[in-house]
Amino acid sequence: MKNDNKLNSWLLASRPKTLLAAVVPVMVGSALAISMKKFFLPYSIVALLCSVLIQIGTNFTNDLYDFLKGSDTVKRKGPRRVLASGLITVKQMKLAIVLVFGLTFLLGLYLVYSVDFLILWVGIFSIIAGIIYTAGPFPLAYNGLGDVFVFIFFGIIGTMGTFYLHTKEISLLALAVSIPVGALITNILVVNNFRDIEEDREANKKTLAVILGREFSRGQFIFLILISYSVSVVLYFYFDFSLWIFLPLATLPLAILLIKMLYTLDGESLNKTLELSAKFAGLFGFLFSVGLIL
Repeated sequence: MKNDNKLNSWLLASRPKTLLAAVVPVMVGSALAISMKKFFLPYSIVALLCSVLIQIGTNFTNDLYDFLKGSDTVKRKGPRRVLASGLITVKQMKLAIVLVFGLTFLLGLYLVYSVDFLILWVGIFSIIAGIIYTAGPFPLAYNGLGDVFVFIFFGIIGTMGTFYLHTKEISLLALAVSIPVGALITNILVVNNFRDIEEDREANKKTLAVILGREFSRGQFIFLILISYSVSVVLYFYFDFSLWIFLPLATLPLAILLIKMLYTLDGESLNKTLELSAKFAGLFGFLFSVGLIL
């Protein structure tokens, strides 16, 4: 029974509802490679494992340093955090972070050996970024750079990196395809920071929501959604994709619902908005991937 409780604690610490953010860039990057008939399944499988592990490692690091800095307390509005709740010790979390990022590095060596050394640097910088998101003398999440981190690493690097594994190409098309991925995954963070604005302000955690306010966060959320839909237009007119590339428009009712929730809900009720934002990114990414392939 005790082991089951400990396992549940680690599962909670991994934040499973956020892991779609690690799946979408690999899925979309792979779909673009499939559309060019340059796809090798083992590369995508290993890339997915590495992406999920980096996300888990980042979540562990976030849990640890938010606790140490006093940002996470038992009063938080978001989902329960394991260190603040006393479910896992600081020593155990530090060991878990080393193990997760170490396993990521070892798995990534297969891709380095199979493709080239550029993948090594991508992996190293991704791991470092996951750590300094909340750790170190200048934690990104505490200095208004969390959104930029997410957009670059979970959007551009995650998607273009996956595409590069299969094609060894860095292209304007791959960059365009990565934009909606980064935008919608960033929106998950936007909702999180919007919900936690008061607690973050008290903890001197300077997210964009804290620095620029609620109305900016709402506008940012809407802007990132509009940018995501507009990429299909670019792909259709400038890269000669078929009408299937507009499949993500089927998610429009959910996008409208999310915007409405951001204007009408507050506090703990935004946890549902956060969960739906992750599902929205996943659904959009899936339909976008299908559109790329077809």
